[in-house]
Amino acid sequence: MASSWVPDAWGWISTLPAVAQWNTNTLSLRIIPSRPPHPPLVLTATKSLQNQNPYIFFSVVADYELPLSLWTSASLSLKNRTQKQPVDEDTASRLFSNIVAGVLQYGPQKGSSSSPRLPSVKADDRFRDVFNLAFFTLVLLVCIYEAPQDLRLGWLDSLRLHLTSPRSRGASKDLVRFMGSNLEEQWMRALNLAITNQIMELQGTYHSFRAPSPLFSYAISASGMWKLQFYCPVAAMGVEDPGAKTADERLLFSLRYQQLEGVVQLAYKLVFRENWIDVIVKVDNIRCDVNPLVSETLMTERGLGPEEKHFPSRVSLQLTPTQLQTYVLSVSVSRSSDNPACEVGHERAIEGSFDPPGTSLGLRLSAAETVTISMRPWKFEQSVYGSSASLHWFLHDGIDGREVCSSRPPKLALFQPRAWFRDRYSSAYRPFTKQGGVVFAGDEYGESVWWKMASGAAGQTMEWEIRGSVWITYWPNKHRSFYSETRRLEFLETVQLPLNHK
Repeated sequence: MASSWVPDAWGWISTLPAVAQWNTNTLSLRIIPSRPPHPPLVLTATKSLQNQNPYIFFSVVADYELPLSLWTSASLSLKNRTQKQPVDEDTASRLFSNIVAGVLQYGPQKGSSSSPRLPSVKADDRFRDVFNLAFFTLVLLVCIYEAPQDLRLGWLDSLRLHLTSPRSRGASKDLVRFMGSNLEEQWMRALNLAITNQIMELQGTYHSFRAPSPLFSYAISASGMWKLQFYCPVAAMGVEDPGAKTADERLLFSLRYQQLEGVVQLAYKLVFRENWIDVIVKVDNIRCDVNPLVSETLMTERGLGPEEKHFPSRVSLQLTPTQLQTYVLSVSVSRSSDNPACEVGHERAIEGSFDPPGTSLGLRLSAAETVTISMRPWKFEQSVYGSSASLHWFLHDGIDGREVCSSRPPKLALFQPRAWFRDRYSSAYRPFTKQGGVVFAGDEYGESVWWKMASGAAGQTMEWEIRGSVWITYWPNKHRSFYSETRRLEFLETVQLPLNHK
């Protein structure tokens, strides 16, 4: 069983003594303990005082008798040999940027972000957790790509515990805010590419690799908006039909080296009435995209190109007040159950024919009736369970009207060039964006859900739970295959809502 001990890398770095006081050229911190016959993994700080410009650098080292260095930072110059604290805020900023760059270099855009622009560091308690999260994420990637395979699995187990601890999850919000949205996206693609590589490497073996988290998600509440962001590598998502198999390695490469990226934005408003409070929540934006984790060139060389991939087929959200439920008087939705128009037309034709010689003469008549139901590919529903409100989006097959995420495509239709799921990213009638994602915006799906709260809740802070599920489905696009599959992920985040007058 992996150890639950979590070392404080920043605490050790920030309290290093002046380099003139070091008894040796190198000091070390054990970050993963040894489990014989495997050596420990250590973080080392090394000084160099051989010239007029003293500096230190840090390394991640497998502590054999002959140490094996897996990662080394850039050299960090010192003001002088006697400065009381070798890693001041300026040095900490340079080291942190070096760690972020170390993670990004393993991403699909290698070399494009070698010097990320980050704000200056303020070395407070919040930065401690942000630094440790970034550092151990780098250690995870270094272990996957640089460590010998026989050592890797034990170390990865310990790192998974570090990265999924409540403290690390709390630090993730500060980390992504610190980096900004563009670097956040590159960071997650680098991390999930490494996780996908490890999962694919272990496929077919007796080992399994549990990702540090099935998905990465966080939520914030500000300026009348709840925003939830999530990322998940397709290879780590659960399969709805585990019996679906294919031996097509190129197809599997295209399907597995993808990442589901999603954003949920809900606008909320408080209206204080004389005897109650209305909490009104509307859909602002819900966006789900499936994006490649490798370059288009590699996707074409080893896979079937970027257009053979999953597409979102169902999205469900559930909003629940988890505190102050006794103050909830009622929950109301603003959309009726869908009642699609049904156009019934009668087509009659008279066919006259004579029976063959030797039989009685007769005239045969036939009448045909056609039924047409007008229905969009995406069906939206609202429902209420207790004090929870649920929002659901379902994608339906444009040919037979079946729900896509819970059905397989008809085999004969797989080879029909005009079937709706063929060339699905270029058709004018596609139910997706050009890149294969979906956007549910307030212009069409902005119907509100509102909770009527007793006036006694005024001045208190409510905690709300945002729980959701996303299904993604693969049906052949341009490739000729009978293979199809659906995968699913679930996320859960909480946000705060103070019931205060402005």
